Amino acid sequence: MGMPEIIAIDGPAGSGKSTIGKLLAEYLDYLYFDTGVMYRAVTLAAINQGIDIENELRVSSLAQNVKIDLQTPTIKDGRNCDILMDGQDVTWDIRSPEVDAKVSIVSAYPKVRQALSEKQRQIGLQGKVVMMGRDIGTVVLPEADLKIYLDASLEERAGRRYHERILRGEDADYDSLLAMLRERDRIDSTREFAPLKPADDSIVIDTDGLNIQQVFATILELTEKHHVK
Repeated sequence: MGMPEIIAIDGPAGSGKSTIGKLLAEYLDYLYFDTGVMYRAVTLAAINQGIDIENELRVSSLAQNVKIDLQTPTIKDGRNCDILMDGQDVTWDIRSPEVDAKVSIVSAYPKVRQALSEKQRQIGLQGKVVMMGRDIGTVVLPEADLKIYLDASLEERAGRRYHERILRGEDADYDSLLAMLRERDRIDSTREFAPLKPADDSIVIDTDGLNIQQVFATILELTEKHHVK
């Protein structure tokens, strides 16, 4: 058996999906695709256009029409890729506290998820991809060759988000981030359509107390074991 063509990495916010996914994609020379940026872009678009986040119909329509592109980074500022929304660079705008607070509401809408999942699936089925999200292994690409579910305690994940923002020179409050992540977990895991959960055949990795290199080594070993089967 060859190397897994489609690798799905799911997990809650702050579990390390983006960082680990980028390292793995670079190592394998695969496409890096963090699907969460698409939901963030739709959320940002709704905010910019003054659309009420609670207006499911308008937000869903927006998701179907907004153009979201991912490109190789053109600026060395810590970004994993360029995120373009209707041609505009919104790479860091989609990481704002306001988007953080609202993205789980937007991503819970079935028609939003359907519209974006279809785009994600089309890209993923081309192969040689490491795709991160919350429902990749369960909904978007259930046929993925290797499914990983990264997890960590709420406190660990809040601490990671806190340090990320401090390193970017942004203001950060640990207690606020903790509350925000707790609410995101609640919304993501209880939504009716594509709730956050490991696929039945996912390999669950608890990253509490592990550094990036240790988690990457574990996933790389799983990838190589798949190769030799």
